[in-house]
Amino acid sequence: MNETQLLKKLDELRALPHETEWLEFKEAKNNYDFKKLGKYFSAISNEANLNKISAGWFIFGVADKTREVCGTNYRTRLADLDSLKHEIAGQTGGITFRNIFVLNHPEGRVVIFEIPPAPRGMPVAFLGHYYGRDGESLTALKLNEIEFIRRQTQNEDWSAGICETATIGDFEPSAILKARDNFAKKVPDRAQEMQDWDDITFLNKARLTVQGKITRTALLLLGREESEHFLSPGIAKISWFLKGGNNQEKDYTHFGPPFLINIEKVYRKIRNLHYRYLLDNTLFPTEVLTYEPYVIREALNNCIAHQDYFLRGRIQVVESPENLLFTNVGTFLPGSVDAVIEQDSPQEYYRNHFLAQAMVNLNLIDTQGGGIKRMFSLQMHRYFPLPDYDLTEPNKVKVKIIGKVIDENYTRVLMQKTNLNMQTVILLDRVQKKVGISNDDAKKLKKELLIEGRYPNVYVSAKVASVTGKRAEYIRNRPFDDNHFKKMVIEYLRQFNTGTKQDFDNLLMEKLSDVLDDKQKKNKIRNMLHYMAKIDKNITTTQKGRYAKWTLV
Repeated sequence: MNETQLLKKLDELRALPHETEWLEFKEAKNNYDFKKLGKYFSAISNEANLNKISAGWFIFGVADKTREVCGTNYRTRLADLDSLKHEIAGQTGGITFRNIFVLNHPEGRVVIFEIPPAPRGMPVAFLGHYYGRDGESLTALKLNEIEFIRRQTQNEDWSAGICETATIGDFEPSAILKARDNFAKKVPDRAQEMQDWDDITFLNKARLTVQGKITRTALLLLGREESEHFLSPGIAKISWFLKGGNNQEKDYTHFGPPFLINIEKVYRKIRNLHYRYLLDNTLFPTEVLTYEPYVIREALNNCIAHQDYFLRGRIQVVESPENLLFTNVGTFLPGSVDAVIEQDSPQEYYRNHFLAQAMVNLNLIDTQGGGIKRMFSLQMHRYFPLPDYDLTEPNKVKVKIIGKVIDENYTRVLMQKTNLNMQTVILLDRVQKKVGISNDDAKKLKKELLIEGRYPNVYVSAKVASVTGKRAEYIRNRPFDDNHFKKMVIEYLRQFNTGTKQDFDNLLMEKLSDVLDDKQKKNKIRNMLHYMAKIDKNITTTQKGRYAKWTLV
């Protein structure tokens, strides 16, 4: 909208009743709390859906009670306003502002946020919670409203749609054979029984068809290439692109049905070469495949299972020299990757329930929804960077798999500290990728000696002993009880009567844990001598300062 249109729109919104639940004005003269903004985003988006309007509005620089323009200095740099889209999307599962307008009103600067309605069937959450409005009050979204939104697409599972004119002749025979083989692996108890089933019976049992009627799921997974027209206007395409170091496209191939066969063809396109990395203090390189095969297949199968085929987009696999990028269209239904990693139960809602169940039966995806968590676990145990989920673009999910070591210190930490939990590794992974973490998380990692630096410029600690399995290195890094060193001081004084600070440095420096640097070691020795003199009272000093000498009491 241009300035004239924005002025007209603002006047229209200011004239609306105060109890309008999909509209809110705030003065926000200088700043506004991000979490509160996110809650309003969730609430207004959900209310826009419930009120069946095309957009909700959140406006800074206008007094709520009087609707008078007062002006705002909120994020005066356009780049800071643009970054807000990314920040909100990261906490809502990829949904963000449709537009952010800045209006130079005669009475002051006004920032106008245009908020899209919640997608059909999916209420919008912020930080895992659903919000709504009760008049002008910001509240939790009522249970009946959550249920109302979720029911909007209960009968609109694209993948369950029947293709009335399709016949068994529209299936690829080799795909049916592959499906039978996968079904037998998934349900071995029925493998022998399956030998007596004809194709229609098998398709019914595997839940690819419904009472002999051919579904979009069946044609997507098993249909001939020329049967794709049955799926129109939906698009059934997987596009593989190969890019060079300068991001220039070098090759590409498009794959249609049958996806069950073509998944393997896409996999074979990817150049999964051996990768070698050599860490300090070892003579032999570690050699692994650049990409874990399970991770590739899981990422691709997730794209197929969770694609929003109503949006008529392609699934994309982009191969670059150092990473793979998988993209599918549609919002990320769990809301955040952290929620998926933390939960121990399957997803409550699937966009393509019929397709997801069929892929479970054909041994393509995990019935418990644990595939993403396993991807993270496999990357962690290979000491590689974790998968990157980019949910910042509306109606798009991007997953990047990095095929190299980014930070050797991160790899050393994982190799030595094999008991780290997944949440800690996720934080370390964000540090090595220069992705911001909270100050509280940084303090936690520092306390565990996993990172160094001054917040926010932290980095994975280099003070981790290389893993060679040598006992001597273990001993050097083991923190001895202070009593051990006190006994050494007393034994020294019994032998030589007196000792200086330099004498004790020479005695103990090499014996203290190598986790400490030289300055920390010297401070520890000085503090220990002071403690023995003032608290234990088993040694004393003749004078203070650098020339002090200690003796036994």
